[in-house]
Amino acid sequence: MRIVLFQHTKVPVAKYGGAQRIVVWLSQALVELGHDVTLLAGRGSRVPGVRVVEIDADQVRVPGFDVQRVVGGPVDVMHYNELIRHPPKVPHLATLHGNRGPGVVVPPNVVCVSENHATRHGTAAFVHNGVRLDEYQFRADKDDFDLFLARLHSAKGWRVAVAVAKAERLRLVLAGGWRPSFSRWVRFVGEVGGDRKRDLLAGARCLWMPVQWDDPCPVNVLEALASGTPVLATPRGSLPELVGRDGGGIATTFEDLIALRRRLGDFDPNACRRRAERYFTHLRMARDYVRMYEGLLAHGRLPAGRRADAEA
Repeated sequence: MRIVLFQHTKVPVAKYGGAQRIVVWLSQALVELGHDVTLLAGRGSRVPGVRVVEIDADQVRVPGFDVQRVVGGPVDVMHYNELIRHPPKVPHLATLHGNRGPGVVVPPNVVCVSENHATRHGTAAFVHNGVRLDEYQFRADKDDFDLFLARLHSAKGWRVAVAVAKAERLRLVLAGGWRPSFSRWVRFVGEVGGDRKRDLLAGARCLWMPVQWDDPCPVNVLEALASGTPVLATPRGSLPELVGRDGGGIATTFEDLIALRRRLGDFDPNACRRRAERYFTHLRMARDYVRMYEGLLAHGRLPAGRRADAEA
């Protein structure tokens, strides 16, 4: 299949940027599956193993955009990673990586990134994000710290993780975008990437995700599972379907989160890794997107997504 993907920013990213990582991994996985892939991305983009055409985003977003002229040949399907106003003259779909307003129904050619995400946007089409397992280090033996790895925004629940660390006198490493004030139990390391991020994910006793919003499909959760690190989360958005019974635990109240942390020894790093290997790899994600492409080309509509516990 001749597939064109569009990402409006430069890829890859060094630190923060979950959607950008997904685009890179998806394009590489589609190539690994034998497809002819071209990635249209921002100036300076380079993705190993993938043909990249550097382009300004405004060139793609204009009416009458001719993707076949840009790539120099026929195109079976074009895959955007944003919602589009001016569709191309080829079959196309778009992945919604964020949330729209309450009650907003997405157009019929839009793919969401989790079952919960799709339900909230009035569609059945979704594909879970997936990670390249070979970019992460699995460790069953953990160091003496918990980890929070996300934007330091109230919606991500970082204050809850800090409050638990203070209450339980736990060592917490906070990896995010700006520096608030903490107690001696919390160590701030700023935004991380590369080896530093990989080591933190592999060494942490757990990843805290006490989110206060309906998170569509956070990549850091999948990165933690790939590293054998259990996730402690609130039941918002996609978190229950990502974490499952073998990837950590879900709790609603502050007291229940503390109780969950006290049971950390019940969670098996090997089970976390197996969950990532089974349901959240870049190849699983690519195969599910191929189902979307095939349904679009054969029937003019997107098929329903597959649940996280469905076999590939």
